[in-house]
Amino acid sequence: MTKIATREAYGEALAEIGADIKDIVVLDADLSGSTKTAVFAKKFPERFFNIGIAEQDLMGTAAGLATCGKIPFASTFAVFATGRAFEQIRNSICYPNLNVKIAATHAGLTVGEDGATHQSIEDLALMRALPNMTVISPADAVEAKKAVKAAALHEGPVYLRFGRMAVETIFDEDYEFKIGKGKILREGKDVAIIATGIMVGEALKAAHILEKDGLNAMVVNIHTIKPIDEEVILQAAECGAIVTAEEHTIIGGLGSAVAEVLAEKKPTPMRRIGVRDKFGQSGKPDELLKLYNLTAEDIANAAREMKR
Repeated sequence: MTKIATREAYGEALAEIGADIKDIVVLDADLSGSTKTAVFAKKFPERFFNIGIAEQDLMGTAAGLATCGKIPFASTFAVFATGRAFEQIRNSICYPNLNVKIAATHAGLTVGEDGATHQSIEDLALMRALPNMTVISPADAVEAKKAVKAAALHEGPVYLRFGRMAVETIFDEDYEFKIGKGKILREGKDVAIIATGIMVGEALKAAHILEKDGLNAMVVNIHTIKPIDEEVILQAAECGAIVTAEEHTIIGGLGSAVAEVLAEKKPTPMRRIGVRDKFGQSGKPDELLKLYNLTAEDIANAAREMKR
């Protein structure tokens, strides 16, 4: 399968839809080569703004442009977007409910050798807690492109989470993406695996592993963490056991969101695959995923434990 990083797809998508949606403007914090907004800048230089290494200004300027009717995409690394500029996102974007799209790249452990200071594993939790914010975590390049277009057409603040590492392509171009609607990728009756981002691919691999054990696993892609698709989660709960998988801390992200739905509407045994209240560390992406137990085998093991 072709491997493409979701950050690459983000840059390509901006350049593609920029011609049709002329109100789109793109802002970056001196990282356009890494966030891939340079693709848009080359095509539409008059609509690109390098704010410099000043993430608070990045968000404030994006908010100002939104008040003038523009559709700003504010881009930087996830750890800087959600950490350094949290107050500006909260008070200048979400509080007035402005039409700003925060496109954060280099999220999760798979930033790799950059280490703990650059591995944003709490960004989904931070953004999910903000009123008015929509939170999206695409699984592959195809979904990333469709998410960018959907975000541009959506009215209100959106957080888009992209990765540095090239990942396998899961979907074809006919794949239908709709904000707030999860997708059942594989039907099953014994256990449901609910995943987001790069862990969707691992969830599909885990389902094949479990099939050899005689376990029929449903796989659900939750690309929109907020608003969460309660209907598909309750459908997955019919399996009697749920495993969630995310490249993020298990505190406040997908696992927490699913647990909240189940606790209130259909209590169901579940396990959460994710980073367990630790910081990351420097290393190769694949090695880190193994070290932090974020692999298909780890998902399969969690499913087996619940079915014993």
